[in-house]
Order: sequence, then C-alpha cells, then structure tokens
Amino acid sequence: MAVKFRGVMTREALLIDGPAGWGEFSPFLEYGAKESSAWLRSGVEAAFEGFPPANRTHAEVNATIPAVPAADVEKIIARYPGCRVFKVKVAEPGQELADDVARVQAVRDLVPGAVIRVDANRGWSVEQAVTAARELGPLDYMEQPVDTVDELAEVRGQLQRSGVFCRVAADESIRRAEDPYLVAEKRAADVAVVKVAPLGGVRRVVDLTADLRARYMDVTVASALDTAVGVNAGLAAVAALPVYEDDDGLDVAPAAAGLATQRLFAEDVAEPREIVDGWMSVAPVQPDPARVSELAASAERRDWWFDRVRESYAWL
Repeated sequence: MAVKFRGVMTREALLIDGPAGWGEFSPFLEYGAKESSAWLRSGVEAAFEGFPPANRTHAEVNATIPAVPAADVEKIIARYPGCRVFKVKVAEPGQELADDVARVQAVRDLVPGAVIRVDANRGWSVEQAVTAARELGPLDYMEQPVDTVDELAEVRGQLQRSGVFCRVAADESIRRAEDPYLVAEKRAADVAVVKVAPLGGVRRVVDLTADLRARYMDVTVASALDTAVGVNAGLAAVAALPVYEDDDGLDVAPAAAGLATQRLFAEDVAEPREIVDGWMSVAPVQPDPARVSELAASAERRDWWFDRVRESYAWL
C-alpha cells in the first residue's frame, strides 16, 4: 500500500488463472472460512465462467481519501485525475471529529463543487453520526456510520426529523449480513454499497442491485481493496447493470463507483488503470507476469492461502 488503509500496509490476494480469465480470492485475513466462501465463489466465477455481457464501455469512479491529515489530502487527490466524487474515510480510531471536518474541508478547498461521501466503517454511535452529518455536510451520503441495521434506521430517521439532508448508505450491513435485504425491508438506508467479492460474484451483484433498486434504493458498486484482477470484476458489474433512461431517453449512468482503489497501492499485479476525467474503461486487464513473480508470496504463505481455499470451498 502507498498509504495505510483499513489498518494495513500490505494487501494479500490469491489469483486464479482459469479458462475464462483471471479471478481473485482475497478475503481479509481475519475472515473465517464461511464468510470467505463468497469471495471464493466470486473468484471462481471470474476464472471459470467469465463475466456477463457489458452494457457500457466506461464507468465513472470516485476518489478515495484515507484518514490522513488534512495537509496530505492534496497529494492523494493528485492520484485521481478529473474525479468529481470523493469518498473520505472518517471516524478513524484515535482521531476526533475535528480531524474529519478538516479532511473533508481540504477536499472542498482543492476541488470546488466536489461531491463528497464519507465512510465511517461503523465507527460512530447514533448521536455521533447525527452530529457528524451536521458538521460535515453537505454530503452525497454517509456510509455505514453505525454498526447495526436498527441503528442505521435510527440515524436516517433522526436526520429526516431534524431537517438535515444527508442520505444514509449501507455497506457492511449488506455484504456481511445473513440477509442482505434486511436494510431495504427496514428502510434503514437510502443507498446500498455493493462489492462483488464479498457478495459472491458479478451476477449476484447485478441481481441484488436490481432487487434493491426495486425497493427504491440507489446503488454504488465498490471495491473491497482488490488488486487489479479483482477490480476487473467490479467494473464488469458496473458494465452489466441494466441501462436506465430518463424522460428524454438518455442513459442514466450508474453512480460513481468506488473502483479506483488501485491508486492506493504502491505495487500491484498490473499497471494502474488510466483515469480520464474521472472515468475508467471497463475492459479487463491481465496481470503482468513479471509483477506477479516479483510480488509472489513465500512458499509458507502460499500454502497458508491454499489451506484457506480448501476451508472456504467446503462452504460452497
């Protein structure tokens, strides 16, 4: 990693070279076999089935700003040429709301008119989330500000009753839930953040997106801090989403996707995808053999990952 993100400086992944293309298996190290099995299903789908037909050639992406000091925001923004949407990490352990406010303000100062989302990763209480919405706004949405679905619903209700316009987005409450539809049923969020690997593959995400949109939720497709191979699947999901037309018959592009996280890596298995005016091609990239060789794990670590595959496969 070029900067610490999700508490790590090194991202581990197992790549699958299959008959239909490359797949990725990269559940976070603390995940157990049952939860990791969805990630394996996603990697197997990419490698052995391939992706569904694409309905578009490019996807708008958001920039991701880790929980860095405000003074460091400018150099991170430079990694995302032309992006107009920014997801800013907040509620970092050991930091205060004042740090979040300064970080968000730095983005606004550097990119006038920026559309800003904040991601708290369940780091706040209901009261803290409502206060943060007031202090950080205006926002496109606040992603997973609290832990549970019921708490999400309470945050959403309090914001509406107090006249604060700030949408609530669910991430972990969908991808780590036994029932990913519970958020919609309880009307606990306005936006669903969906990630291909934790949800079991591109086709699963496309189906889930259709179901959630039918329940009046907007959808953002995002990365689970994937390598270039995993990002292929995320972009394939955006590309496969149905075409929606407005009243004038124009295609309504999907929400800016959180799929430019490769820009947070110092090294990856392929060259960083080009971002042009905030958009990326959805065409899949191939791992560079030289890079794969250079980044190869030790024999002991490779065997540890092979054991993870066997354990996770038992849950498929």
